[in-house]
Amino acid sequence: MSLDDGTPQPSSPETRKRAFKLLFVSLLCLGMGQSLMFANLPPIARQLGLSEFQVGSIFMISAILWVFCAPFLGRRSDIWGRRPVILLGVIAYAVSTLTFGLVVQLDMWGWIGMGVAYPAMLLTRSIYGGLGAGTIAAAQAYVADRTTRAERVKSVAAINAAFSLGVTVGPGVGAALVVFGLLAPFYGVAAMAFASAVAVYFMLPEQTRPKDQSARPRLSPFDKRVLPFLVAGTIIGTVQALTMQTAAFYFMDVLKLGAEETVQYVGIGLMASAMAAVLAQLVVIPRLNPSAQFLMRIGCIIGVVAYVIFLLADSYGPLVFALVISGLAFGLGRPGIAAAASLAVRQDEQGSVAGLTGATGAAGHLLSPIVAMPLYKIDPTLPYMLGLGLFLLLGVLILANRTIRESGKKVAEDQLGHDDHPL
Repeated sequence: MSLDDGTPQPSSPETRKRAFKLLFVSLLCLGMGQSLMFANLPPIARQLGLSEFQVGSIFMISAILWVFCAPFLGRRSDIWGRRPVILLGVIAYAVSTLTFGLVVQLDMWGWIGMGVAYPAMLLTRSIYGGLGAGTIAAAQAYVADRTTRAERVKSVAAINAAFSLGVTVGPGVGAALVVFGLLAPFYGVAAMAFASAVAVYFMLPEQTRPKDQSARPRLSPFDKRVLPFLVAGTIIGTVQALTMQTAAFYFMDVLKLGAEETVQYVGIGLMASAMAAVLAQLVVIPRLNPSAQFLMRIGCIIGVVAYVIFLLADSYGPLVFALVISGLAFGLGRPGIAAAASLAVRQDEQGSVAGLTGATGAAGHLLSPIVAMPLYKIDPTLPYMLGLGLFLLLGVLILANRTIRESGKKVAEDQLGHDDHPL
């Protein structure tokens, strides 16, 4: 129900809990597909004869669209409502994953050549980048609509944890399903995403009346309230992207592995990394209830340690440990940045700011192939030296920028003092 003026009435905790569980499952599917793509595509690419640059461009095309479409779809969620944008993104993701697997399958069977397969791969990833971009932004705004400002860090961390948990279990699912074929994981995740879309359509409550488009302000990425957080998010997103995009190649070259071994070994490493992020977001943050500023600082420190270990590692154990430590850094740092940005703007700008902060991760995937892949061809350690340098740069930004230093200080003043939130 909603009031005549379109303001939603408070809902029961049970209703909110069910809604958040549905969002959790939807983002879980997206996370699974992302980690499967990063773990499975490099060995598939080498089997098909794709170059490192072509692999990077497949990631890059969806990132380019994500950078522009996530803010747009975030704003649309302020107007259309959160559920339509979430649903659009989940369906687009399912279609993209399914068709990508089919294109690779046709090429392996020899039914199409690489001249057709490679552009088709770019097209299928474009569906995800262009339309799937709104899911995380709308989901974060959905949660922000239904929590107090004092709860914002924990709620944003929970949304990030859903995606991270998907990243965690994704490589495990891939390693298990790869025995049925190299592409079986793509089909399985696509099926789960379609099922999630059905659940969102029928079960996710959306009681907020769509708003008049002319009444919705457009939040600029250059707004001084959010720009420092967007820069910080882009830095950490770039480091995360270069790690995920080069990890499989790095494992193959350092450990001298074959294609199927790489899927299994890297799958375990990425799963352990994501488990560390989930631990931070579902256990550490809710228990300690730290400030957004603290999360950014500690995430940066841990990130520096992780990339020093990457540069020193020469065997499987240290490499996995470095992935675990880096996962912990991302699991603490990214929610801190997103929550601080959410707290910096008005309630009617939550969709817009969620779209902007969501675009920073995609911006990292856009920048990484341009920089990290050429560096990798020169020397496999260079991308990890770059990661170390970027974490050091992030530390300087966190300490020097006044907006970031003062982030979250007014949260206590904005507590609602009651347990009911609109749904």
